[in-house]
Amino acid sequence: MIDLVGPGGAHLSQIEQLMGVQIVHRGNALAVHGEAAPEAERVLNALYSRLESGKQVDMGAIDGLIRLRAEEENDGARQGDQTEMFAGPKLEIRTRKKTMEPRTEAQKAYTRNLLENELTFGIGPAGTGKTYIAVAVAVSKFITGEVDRIILTRPAVEAGEKLGFLPGTQDEKVDPYMQPLYDALNDFLPGKQLQKLREDKRVEIAPLAFMRGRTLSNAFVILDEAQNATTMQMKMFLTRLGQGSRMAITGDRSQVDLPRGVQSGLRDAEAILEGVEGISFNYFTATDVVRHQLVAKIITAYEADDARREAERAAPRDYAR
Repeated sequence: MIDLVGPGGAHLSQIEQLMGVQIVHRGNALAVHGEAAPEAERVLNALYSRLESGKQVDMGAIDGLIRLRAEEENDGARQGDQTEMFAGPKLEIRTRKKTMEPRTEAQKAYTRNLLENELTFGIGPAGTGKTYIAVAVAVSKFITGEVDRIILTRPAVEAGEKLGFLPGTQDEKVDPYMQPLYDALNDFLPGKQLQKLREDKRVEIAPLAFMRGRTLSNAFVILDEAQNATTMQMKMFLTRLGQGSRMAITGDRSQVDLPRGVQSGLRDAEAILEGVEGISFNYFTATDVVRHQLVAKIITAYEADDARREAERAAPRDYAR
């Protein structure tokens, strides 16, 4: 019960906020009030079953459980009894440090495609788990021996700022650009093991420019921030695919940092490779954001503003004579 309630009742507060109910906690009993009380009770039963099976319950698990149920209702899907209905996603990616579970239907489809296809694109706004899930799948396949190496890369493009000269060695110069990839790896691999794997070149993190001339065999290769790759860089990267390898390309079309007039290689790849067998395109929206709830609202607000501006540009102008 302590784990179900959460520190300071945080888990109950989250369910109350997301489902519009009131939960009263007295001892080992919970009373739920509100229009959505039956649904909230099933969520609580499912979370309790999750704890009994030895799994962890945290804010992310609760959010994913409620999201997936809402999407099932919208699709008209019906499942078994109330516990199974809220048993959460069956798809799990196991790594050395934690088990990753998709929280939305889009994430589930993306995860399956990463597991099954040799080349997978994940396209959508920030915070939807595109890179995080890809790294989890890469680590899982590395642990099981399906690939011998993990290679993570991204274009070393400044996000609207001119940083100028960066002191230090080559690694020290590019590390600030690669930090998000380090953060994801640290979530799935113990620190000492990750350090040893990097020393042995079994885990590599490098700028996209360093990929030219290589053939990447028996590796799981991830290109992050692909919207900042030029058309030539994207073609160069895609043609590095070797025998026994898999590739994941992630990007957000709304955050292109390339110089004005330079076409994003991600957009070109979408148009050129659409329909090619063996390549999967997966798209995310603001509803798939799994960061702070405000992030989804921020993305939606910016998308609405972009749509308004586009409509204004397309509208006929009445020029005064």
